[in-house]
Amino acid sequence: MKPLRHFATAAAIVLGMAGMAPAQTLNFAYDADPVSLDPHEQLSGGTLQLSHMVFDPLLRWNSELGFDPRLAESWERIDDTTMRFKLREGVKFHTGNDMTAEDVVWTIERLKSSPDFKGIFAGWVSVTAIDDYTVEVKTDGPSPLVLHTATYVFPMDKDFYEEGGAEIAKHGDSFASQNLSGTGPFTVASREQGVKTVFERNPDYWDTDSPGNVQTAVLTPIKEAPTRVAALLSGDVDFIAPVPPTDLERIENDSNTKLVTMTGTRIITLQMNQKRNEALADPKVRQAIAYAINNEGIVQKIMKGFGTVAAQQSPKGYVGHNPNLKPRFDVAKAQSLMEEAGYADGFSATMMCPNNRYVNDFKICEAAAAMLAKINIKIDLTTMPKAQYWPKYDERAADIMMIGWHSDTEDSANFNEFLTMTPDPDTGRGQYNSGNYSNAEVDELTIASLTETDPEKRAEQLQRVEEILYNEAAFIPFHWQDLAWGARKGVMIEDVVNVMNFPYLGDLVIEE
Repeated sequence: MKPLRHFATAAAIVLGMAGMAPAQTLNFAYDADPVSLDPHEQLSGGTLQLSHMVFDPLLRWNSELGFDPRLAESWERIDDTTMRFKLREGVKFHTGNDMTAEDVVWTIERLKSSPDFKGIFAGWVSVTAIDDYTVEVKTDGPSPLVLHTATYVFPMDKDFYEEGGAEIAKHGDSFASQNLSGTGPFTVASREQGVKTVFERNPDYWDTDSPGNVQTAVLTPIKEAPTRVAALLSGDVDFIAPVPPTDLERIENDSNTKLVTMTGTRIITLQMNQKRNEALADPKVRQAIAYAINNEGIVQKIMKGFGTVAAQQSPKGYVGHNPNLKPRFDVAKAQSLMEEAGYADGFSATMMCPNNRYVNDFKICEAAAAMLAKINIKIDLTTMPKAQYWPKYDERAADIMMIGWHSDTEDSANFNEFLTMTPDPDTGRGQYNSGNYSNAEVDELTIASLTETDPEKRAEQLQRVEEILYNEAAFIPFHWQDLAWGARKGVMIEDVVNVMNFPYLGDLVIEE
């Protein structure tokens, strides 16, 4: 890895932290590590977790799902289509370069070119540097989600990336995938993909009010849940995520560890590719699959109750949540629908799922495959690690594929933009719609909701979308995945974790 700069000695840093809690080392384990150091290469939880460590957003979510200023110290709505952000002065990138409005504009333009992110930023028609520390964003109409979207702007060091290479290479080997210069609380000291990443505290970090005292953070990805839990209980690591449902009580009852849990909003689903498999193009077949899969049973038996059974994308509390939609499980009804569709004797289909991305992901797929066998759908199931799965997902390499989604904007429309709108490579909408589902009314209502500022009308639009998706069995919902983190006592993770599952580790305090 290209060295970004010379760091001050550890002793000097510790002296600079006088009055704070003593500097600490955090050893932590996730089920996987990010596929790249490029924050725009893949829209995923792993990428965003990394971004909050080594970059900083313009603003970020707080525990009340409001917005806290970060690199934007304030913002002002000028008119219905214009938002102006005032940037924090004196912020430096890891290279020592000053962060200015020019870097923010460059970053947003790069986001708009990213295959994964451009769908989120499609409505941002222009971004302009008014002066060195003021950025103006114009949208293509009134937008209720400008601040939501701004939480995904992590300013990058324009000069650094333009000199080294600013190309976004999906699953590639670009300069940005292996080198970084952000403004965040940590730099990457070393990285061996899939083995270990070492983060060091940024001695010039702008947020001098941060309570964080972690000087070195070492991420060791541990795919196997039992091994990850054992590492925490033995003291080999200080913090793990996720905690599997089978080990919640074990961690909670251990005298040296603690458990932090939170109701989640990530929907776990299966998508059915209507272009790969002719049978899946029939709505009755898709409905049969929905009736055949006992998602309540999966939550109880496989998730050990650590999840909320779903019948739609939008969790309760989201504007698009439709209370009229209920989970459905009726094998006789499923068999009848198969017969009506002309598939009483069934058919064969391939299914592909990750085995280290979501809680019990491969077990859920195994259970679904067994349930589909009861209506004569013969599933050829393949599971693989996350790093291998996402390229296959982008290829649409199987008839049925698993995906989980947490709304990037904490809003219902985001599910539709990425998962159920007609795929459009030009706009980025439908980027993760591996089922190739397409419905003109879903597209129209979703687009309309992105500029609708009347809350009641917007709710009607998004709830109607959920109704259409339910009636057409556009996808198979399993559950909203609850969140659980484990840590040794004294590691104050409860202060930095959130429903987005982006722990703000720069603010983490480890007590002696």
